[in-house]
Amino acid sequence: MKSLFGDNRLANLLHLFHNTQMMSVNIMAAKLSVSERTIRNDIKQLEQLLEGCAIIEGTQGKYSLRVYDQNRFQKVYEELTQADEFLNSAQNRMDYLFGRLMRADMPILTDDIAYEMSVGRTTLMGDLKKLRTELEAYHITIVGKTSKGLSLYGEENDIRKYVLDNCYDAIYRDYPLDNEISTIIREHFRENRIEQKVEAEFRRFIILMLDRFLTGHYIGTLSGRYYNFTAAPEFEIVSSLIDRIGDALQMEFPAEEKLFTLLPIIGMRTPADIKEMRSIELDEKIRPLLSRILERIRMETTLNIDLGDFQEEFLYHLMFMLNRLRFHVRLQNPMMEDLMEKYPLAYQIAGIASKVIEQEYGLEVSSDEQGYLASYFGVFLAESQIKLEKKFRIAVVCGTGMVTARLVSVQLRKILDSSTEVEQFADEAVTPELLNEYDLVLTTVKLGCDCERPVIEINEIFNEQELRRKIEKARYWDQVNAPMLDNNWFVMTSLLEENHFFVLKDAANYDEGVTEMVLSLTADGLLDEGFLDRLTEREKKGTMVFDQSIALPHSIQYATDRLTLAIGVFPKPKVHKGHEIQVIFLMGLPETIEEEDNLLVRIYDEIISISQDDPLLRKIASADSFTALLKVLYRQAD
Repeated sequence: MKSLFGDNRLANLLHLFHNTQMMSVNIMAAKLSVSERTIRNDIKQLEQLLEGCAIIEGTQGKYSLRVYDQNRFQKVYEELTQADEFLNSAQNRMDYLFGRLMRADMPILTDDIAYEMSVGRTTLMGDLKKLRTELEAYHITIVGKTSKGLSLYGEENDIRKYVLDNCYDAIYRDYPLDNEISTIIREHFRENRIEQKVEAEFRRFIILMLDRFLTGHYIGTLSGRYYNFTAAPEFEIVSSLIDRIGDALQMEFPAEEKLFTLLPIIGMRTPADIKEMRSIELDEKIRPLLSRILERIRMETTLNIDLGDFQEEFLYHLMFMLNRLRFHVRLQNPMMEDLMEKYPLAYQIAGIASKVIEQEYGLEVSSDEQGYLASYFGVFLAESQIKLEKKFRIAVVCGTGMVTARLVSVQLRKILDSSTEVEQFADEAVTPELLNEYDLVLTTVKLGCDCERPVIEINEIFNEQELRRKIEKARYWDQVNAPMLDNNWFVMTSLLEENHFFVLKDAANYDEGVTEMVLSLTADGLLDEGFLDRLTEREKKGTMVFDQSIALPHSIQYATDRLTLAIGVFPKPKVHKGHEIQVIFLMGLPETIEEEDNLLVRIYDEIISISQDDPLLRKIASADSFTALLKVLYRQAD
């Protein structure tokens, strides 16, 4: 029989009774793959659960179910199957097993807990093996002794960390917190003007602490770094709160338990209220750390990150984040996937910041924390772009009357942001001088005059997606040598010419490939003579490897006042610093980089999108000519 409810025999047995008029014990045993004795024991257990709503009648070894209170029976049935749904998941079974072991005063026999969970011994042993592997990172072990059972061993602080990181909801979702204690917490947090989201996290810690402490599982002596916080103002807030709770429970809590419940305070998210944030003293080491992070970002990307009005808030974020990392306070980030997809460059920059933190503090920055860093860098990049961008002005030229002009205007409003200025003109009214005052000209007719601005001819009813891409490219008209106002997404195609593409078939390694590209571009006047030396020095300071398959060597060049971009591909990947490099994006950055930041950010975004698209990356690496490269990039217009 295929199990409807995993290994929960009671749920399966009740389902059999509910759908079959009468069954013998041996038939039930065969269907559930257990012994007849087990079935008889399960029937007794079911009778207890169904008391008051149904009975199981047995006649000559055959049993049937008779329900006399359908509503109560349905409730028992749903509770039984829902409970089983929880244990139907291997992870949930592991959570349940850990919860039982951490609360046990004596070893638990494997057969007893298997029966309790309604699973077979084989299933239990498989779950136990997975759980032991998970616990290794927390220095916790499960020891099983023949005929004595299973016992949990580990430091109390490590056990609590595991619970908070992995199974708090599974173990404590129904834990009752006394109303008086709940009120004390709420009032204390209001009095000290601490945000509700911090209070919610604090409640997790206080519930876990109370359960463990009141059942005799004391946290004991902590490492020295914990005690450093006893002099902090935040500790006084928590200490007085725990004392109030202690008065209500008529007991006293030691400093170590107070320090444990302090963790969600010192590791909280940055408060939304700046006044509350500044009431917390900033660690003096954070400002130098931020300077080193910004310097590393500047060195690896040549981007100057302007923190603007967010600098103080970001400093506090770094301080709270370091506390979370030091004391293993996990902060889950529900925005992770959206951040990686919508702000790829910001996430990449957050990775650079994470490396600085890991190198200086020996703390591994989790992907969730990197995501929160990326949200800040996304704001910084957007703010910087807004400051650099001048208002984008579009002239719309129509030649068939007011209705056509209004129709075009309605469609444009769907694809343009509110900061874009749009003005409409009749075709006979435009002059070169007038059109040259705009950033872009859209026209439904053939212009009767020339102008020096980009011109896009459109129909009265146009493809909004195609036009959006063309307008996006027009924004970089003044920053590229050969702008192509087409519907291809990649702005980088406007920076590329045939002498910017290299098939590095003769290069023995990565360094030779880069040198070949630089010397050729220098001979063409696109890079200056000292570029290769600067590039070599920069390589010594930090790797130019962008990800597993892409390298992004870059430095300032003095040959031109524009961004120089070249692409080199290896027919066979070359190993460089432990990475197999397939594609090189070489960039020569103009001396006045601030004026190019918007274009540079866009090119970085495009390179990141390529690095995240394996099929596209392989096609680029396989291109054997500039024409083949453009064909690959232009296929991405869909």
